[in-house]
Amino acid sequence: MVEKKGNETKLTQFSHGAGCGCKISPAVLDTMLHSDLPKAKFPNLLVGNESKDDAAVYDLGDGTCIVSTTDFFMPIVDDAFTFGSIASVNAISDVYAMGGEPFMAIAILGWPINKIAPEIAKEVLEGSRKICAEAGIPLAGGHSIDCPEPVFGLAVSGKLKKENLKRNDTAKEGSLLYLTKPVGIGIITTAQKKGIVSDAHLQKAVDAMLTLNKLGAAFGKLPFISAMTDVTGFGLLGHLTEVCEGSNLSAEIEFDKVPTFDFLLEYLNQKSTPGGTQRNWESYGSKISEVTEIQKMILADPQTSGGLLVCVDENKKNEFESFTKSLGHELVPFGKLIAKSEKVIYVK
Repeated sequence: MVEKKGNETKLTQFSHGAGCGCKISPAVLDTMLHSDLPKAKFPNLLVGNESKDDAAVYDLGDGTCIVSTTDFFMPIVDDAFTFGSIASVNAISDVYAMGGEPFMAIAILGWPINKIAPEIAKEVLEGSRKICAEAGIPLAGGHSIDCPEPVFGLAVSGKLKKENLKRNDTAKEGSLLYLTKPVGIGIITTAQKKGIVSDAHLQKAVDAMLTLNKLGAAFGKLPFISAMTDVTGFGLLGHLTEVCEGSNLSAEIEFDKVPTFDFLLEYLNQKSTPGGTQRNWESYGSKISEVTEIQKMILADPQTSGGLLVCVDENKKNEFESFTKSLGHELVPFGKLIAKSEKVIYVK
């Protein structure tokens, strides 16, 4: 058993994948989710599997909806407390991405009890409790198993008013595209596993992953936002593809305007690319216009605890940007939704 000695235990050495890079590729997931059984009808289930959305939403019939989601993964960082914190921010994000407000979380823990001391698992849970407290919700229980690799995440319950529900398949033509966090997390955390990342660069990535997407609850109240989702394991292109296909649209994006960490090339030149990037590209690359290798590595990079992808009425651009600025965020559009075309996404 690995004993706890300060921060010496490196959790990432016990996992074959990292964070949302562990996610099964979109193409494989489609195969898994296909069912030949007769589809049961639940009129109050507003969002289920059909839209590939972030969370399930159930209408209680009184104007209030319950939002339910779960997300868990293997360590994205070495420090146990930080791992628990990031996994919790990531799971709670799915409620915010629907325009909802979380009210309760339950933990999911898999732990290799013969390899890593239970005191380290305690630190994972402590990190989760801290984030739940920041979100104003209790970590109200959970379930744990003996597992070959460390796994942690949450099942989260949230609520929203029915009129504030934001889906990923209701975007409107002409909408401007915004992203609330930079992309490139997978590149940086892979550099960490390779032992080549600088402390300053890793800290910037960790700070981004630790930022709760509370903006989503505020965005839910804005009627000129037609669709919203968060960007995680399928990368920016993958999640934008889901928005476009669900809404029967295409998109044009300007690569130079996509929010990224400004030091990614340093690690791409050292071949710091997660395996999930290629799996993502194999799933949806045929739907994307011609891109450079660098653009592919960044735009298909699997994110962990990524930002919100927001579709905003182009006539409300100034109002939206003023609103986000009042909340401490300066956002600029990086693309636009257009009528359905030959390709799903065109990268300029």
